[in-house]
Amino acid sequence: MSLENTRHPAGPGLDELVPSRYALRVGDIDVLVVSDGILSLPTKMLAHDADPAVRAAWLKDMFLPPEMVDWALNVVVVRSGDRTILVDAGWGADPNLPRAGRLAQRLEAAGIDLGSVTDVVLTHMHMDHIGGLLVDGIKDRLRPDLRIHVAAAEVEFWASPDFSRTSMPPGFPDALRTAAKRFLNEYRSQLRLFEEKCEVAPGVVATRTGGHTPGHSVVRLASGGDRLTFAGDAVFTVGFEHPDWHNGFEHFPEESARVRVRLLRELAETGELLVATHMPFPSVGHVAVAGDVFRWIPAIWDY
Repeated sequence: MSLENTRHPAGPGLDELVPSRYALRVGDIDVLVVSDGILSLPTKMLAHDADPAVRAAWLKDMFLPPEMVDWALNVVVVRSGDRTILVDAGWGADPNLPRAGRLAQRLEAAGIDLGSVTDVVLTHMHMDHIGGLLVDGIKDRLRPDLRIHVAAAEVEFWASPDFSRTSMPPGFPDALRTAAKRFLNEYRSQLRLFEEKCEVAPGVVATRTGGHTPGHSVVRLASGGDRLTFAGDAVFTVGFEHPDWHNGFEHFPEESARVRVRLLRELAETGELLVATHMPFPSVGHVAVAGDVFRWIPAIWDY
């Protein structure tokens, strides 16, 4: 992968009218944010514990529809030294969700061969983060020595997952269980488990935060004085103004809120870049703080 590969269509029919990849550099590390598409979900999922009237007012203030909202699905490709690292793998193939599961197509359009990926880091094992590896034919295109890094606590959790504190649409818990079980069956031999931290490549460190799931992790990049954090599902758009609101996919809501506040305060202090799975593409920006309320400041696109 190189920044040059992202500036030109890879071939007829592969380029799209909407932007779906965005390249930047963190010191000597190449970073490519890739859109896996969009997932439409009930707005209640953004804050199932909030007063409905307060939630509705927030949605109106944000110019968002009252009932259903589109969630971005972002993944990141990182090149550090001789390692090419895919951070999360997107939703995968689902005929019922035609706007999601675009990762393989968009990696191809960016000139990235799946066979060049040396490592995968999973922030957690929800199906919108592992599904791209379960698409028919994808495993055969991956390197046999591919290393998949995930927190040990995450693998342990999915042996018998607890959904008692979540608030998901019908069918989601069963789908998540099925996807995690299949993923572990297919890729267990390639897993590289870590407890709290794992340096995947020079300047690329996965760190377990817990909260969203027991093994939820963020990926932090540092090189030449530049820093960027890929926060996975620790941060959602609503979490800046209302970090205490509980997302419906959080297995441990109170701990998720503590993780979110701690991470946002740290990012506001350091001034480093933030990218997150469900922030609007390309989700590259900074965090500002005033008291107990945070503010998202999108970075100016570098053309």
